Amino acid sequence: MARLNLMLLLAAVICALATVNANHHGRKLFIALEKEQQRMRALDVEWGQLQLEQSTWAAHARIEKIARDRLQMKTPLPAQIISLEAQP
Repeated sequence: MARLNLMLLLAAVICALATVNANHHGRKLFIALEKEQQRMRALDVEWGQLQLEQSTWAAHARIEKIARDRLQMKTPLPAQIISLEAQP
């Protein structure tokens, strides 16, 4: 009888340790998940900022101003424009 009690006690201790280990592992995974979700939110914010910056840099008015100021480009006269039609 004492041997059975000892075996049952040993089984209960092993189950308790396994439960503690599983809970600890679950908490570590949850913390890692929270960190990755926070990183994802930060990357989403950065992505939005980059899209806004790209639209600012690629604005037609800005490109035209740079072409006129830095490259000394001018709009061609109507007589200088040649139209070509694509053949099907």
